[in-house]
Amino acid sequence: MGGKRRRRTWSEALKREIVAASFEPGASASVVARRYDVNTNQLFIWRRQYGDGLLAPTCEDGPALLPVTITDAQSDEKKSAPADAGRIEIELPNGYRLRVDAAVEGKALRRVLDVLERR
Repeated sequence: MGGKRRRRTWSEALKREIVAASFEPGASASVVARRYDVNTNQLFIWRRQYGDGLLAPTCEDGPALLPVTITDAQSDEKKSAPADAGRIEIELPNGYRLRVDAAVEGKALRRVLDVLERR
């Protein structure tokens, strides 16, 4: 009873296989862990390592799962848009020049234009 427990070792290829199975659509990490007789916590450690690129496949392993990050394309567009995007400039006959951006409320703009046209 007092004997030492022997640690199991897992090949990198088998770790990647188990992680890939856990990422399948509808897969449950705990069910996959039981199927491969792995502790669920260990599987989550491997998944984190995979996400960090530490379980990268070697060339001789053939097809491989690679970590992917999905970002919101809309937020990328907002970041790259110039600061003056959507801005217009209105030059009135009396010499006044007004710059407005797309967020201006139409009624407020009309009131400002009316006042400036009377000057």
